[in-house]
Amino acid sequence: MARARGRSGATVEQLAAAKDILVSCGSGGVGKTTTAAAMAAEAAATLGGKVLVVTVDPARRLANALGLEQFGNTETPVPRQAFLDAGVEPAGELWAAMLDTKQSWDDLIRMHAPDAATRDAILANPLYQNITGKFIQSHDYVAMERLYELHTSGRYDLIVVDTPPTRNAVDFLDAPDRMADFFSSRLLRWLIAPYRSRVVSMASKPFYSVADRILGTQFLQDIAEFFILFQSMYDGFVERAQAVRRLIESPVTSFVVVSTLEAAPAHEAEYFMRLLEDRRLPIGALVLNKVLPESLLDRDAAAVAKRLVGEADPLATSLAASLDGVGDPAEVARVLREVGRSFADYQVVAKREAEQRTELSRAPDLVATVPYFSEDIADLAGLLRLGDAIWR
Repeated sequence: MARARGRSGATVEQLAAAKDILVSCGSGGVGKTTTAAAMAAEAAATLGGKVLVVTVDPARRLANALGLEQFGNTETPVPRQAFLDAGVEPAGELWAAMLDTKQSWDDLIRMHAPDAATRDAILANPLYQNITGKFIQSHDYVAMERLYELHTSGRYDLIVVDTPPTRNAVDFLDAPDRMADFFSSRLLRWLIAPYRSRVVSMASKPFYSVADRILGTQFLQDIAEFFILFQSMYDGFVERAQAVRRLIESPVTSFVVVSTLEAAPAHEAEYFMRLLEDRRLPIGALVLNKVLPESLLDRDAAAVAKRLVGEADPLATSLAASLDGVGDPAEVARVLREVGRSFADYQVVAKREAEQRTELSRAPDLVATVPYFSEDIADLAGLLRLGDAIWR
């Protein structure tokens, strides 16, 4: 099993011990969510303290793997017994939370509203639930807000965050600034101005006349009322956006890029690492999942495989005699050729992976390679096996 070693001898374990926040990011289908949970579980097991994994993945299998019936916006402790059942005496505690966008928005309104009347008016607005569920940047923004709130609470020694797939992770990073920009935009001011002043200019009358006929006056009024109320919290949004940005850029935070060595995910990982470098955000580690074993690159093994293909018939004759009559020489020869050819095919893929790994390894100091597992990760024991492969 390949171990994670940086050029300076550092490990993912040391990275986790030195940071408050690890942000797991990568394209879909590369094991990003499972990797985040595995790092958090391993940290709780070996480093001690309180560790929280925050995920955006609603998959029930993750809850089951953590030994939980379900979990949501409120942090939920993973039972200590789940570690004991996996044969591990944990040094610390593992907690889990899954982002609930609606609940997070409700909490955000309560926090930023200038007074109780504004708070209640926003929460009671008929469009509020729909807008907060579907609003541009809504999910990404509250994820960053939630991360900031959890960190500043001081309740956890390490927070491991699972993010949306790579292209959306860009939105995840930009969400606070984009939200603040939106609420100060000309578009928004133009939309709500007629309802704020009750005076509609001649230039805008045709638009509102058509909009009123299509959407209804009450609908437009509800939208305007919502955003007028929301703008009262603009200063709080800007201040919080700046604080979130400082947290992401601070030395307590590090990014862990997760990928496989397949072409598309590897290109996504390369793209995201360039993006992080351009923004001067720290790449703590690159985790490569489902990597073929290095033994496939062994020249002696390749020579054996070649011989199995080229000399299958004479090898089969001598081998069949020792099989106590199981299979005739022709059948044994067919199997030998298939084994040799399969090894050669896997070796080609392994060489491509080695080249891809060399390309990707130029950016981060620390690269962890994780082999294929013979079984799916379905419980805490599986997460800890993955965590151990990443860790050292």
